[in-house]
Amino acid sequence: MADPQGSNNTPLKHTPLDALHLSLGAKMVPFAGYNMPVQYPLGVLKEHVHTRTLAGLFDVSHMGQGELSGAGVDAALEALVPGDLKALKPGQIRYTVLLNDEGGILDDLMVTRPAEAGKENTLYLVVNAACKDQDFAHIAAKLKGKAALVRHEDAALLAIQGPSAAKVLARFIPAAASMPFMTSRTDTFEGVPVRLFRSGYTGEDGYEISIPAAKSEQVARKLLAETEVEAIGLGARDSLRLEAGLCLYGNDIDTVTTPVEAGLSWVIGKRRREEGGFPGADKILRQLKDGASKKRVGIQPLGKAPARAHTEIQDTNGNKIGEITSGGFGPSVNAPVAMGYVDSKFAAIGTKVNLMVRGQALPAEVAKLPFAPHRYNKT
Repeated sequence: MADPQGSNNTPLKHTPLDALHLSLGAKMVPFAGYNMPVQYPLGVLKEHVHTRTLAGLFDVSHMGQGELSGAGVDAALEALVPGDLKALKPGQIRYTVLLNDEGGILDDLMVTRPAEAGKENTLYLVVNAACKDQDFAHIAAKLKGKAALVRHEDAALLAIQGPSAAKVLARFIPAAASMPFMTSRTDTFEGVPVRLFRSGYTGEDGYEISIPAAKSEQVARKLLAETEVEAIGLGARDSLRLEAGLCLYGNDIDTVTTPVEAGLSWVIGKRRREEGGFPGADKILRQLKDGASKKRVGIQPLGKAPARAHTEIQDTNGNKIGEITSGGFGPSVNAPVAMGYVDSKFAAIGTKVNLMVRGQALPAEVAKLPFAPHRYNKT
């Protein structure tokens, strides 16, 4: 963990829900420059299982929220990402990645075209906490004169995830239940204006809710009062996204990893593949055609010992072929699970490999992702 002052000896920031976390008995840790709850008295394992079976509430207010506006804003942002943003209909959300000139990933983010009137030339952005300052600076500088960026520093963000999430949220916002996956709308939560996104990062159905910071504790307490809902910390959030095969920026994707190598080729729209015009397009389009030299894969340890990030992956002859980027225990599958990069010739599902854990070569095999099935709302 980082020191209590953060990575640069600067004081930790606090989300608007800091007092709520403390009142709930949360264990707080430094994360991305913020004081964040890693777990509550329920414990990481039970928090994980509760989210998979009922509904978990997460504070993700450390994430960066902002609006990008201007005539042709979708075309402008397409100069920085490989997603087809022009095809976004009002209310639709798209997951995409910011790229550097070499095709490496600067961050992954959600881009929404708001549905409400007067927002026709606006895109709503949600970016990762650890990257938000550089992301927004990068976007503002690259699109200067083409689009204006406004950060929403006064907005909190909650995520309610799990099979009961829709039922719970519909008690307060009836229209939430009929929202398709990866869509957004504005509404009110007992008089509080909110922006809903039917999305999340656990593999479960659920929502992210943008709320004025001053009203966030009020909304959170209302949701936590519902019998199906428990507060969930960063520990379970990490194990949930790992089981779902979802990347953590800085671990599984970074500035020297392309979308093709990361198994994220699906973010590159068909039109974008034909036209190019995004950073690193020559390299990425070449990898799409000829293949990449490395590939992100699931790794299933065959024993009980988990393999953590930076564990060396070897072939059965003892040659290094890659490295684990995320690993731990998967409560839903009752076994250790991991992801990492291997030389592409070893990427086939079922390939036998060894993991070097504390000097021992432990057997494992390349596994199909995700480890736990995605259960997004597809209606």
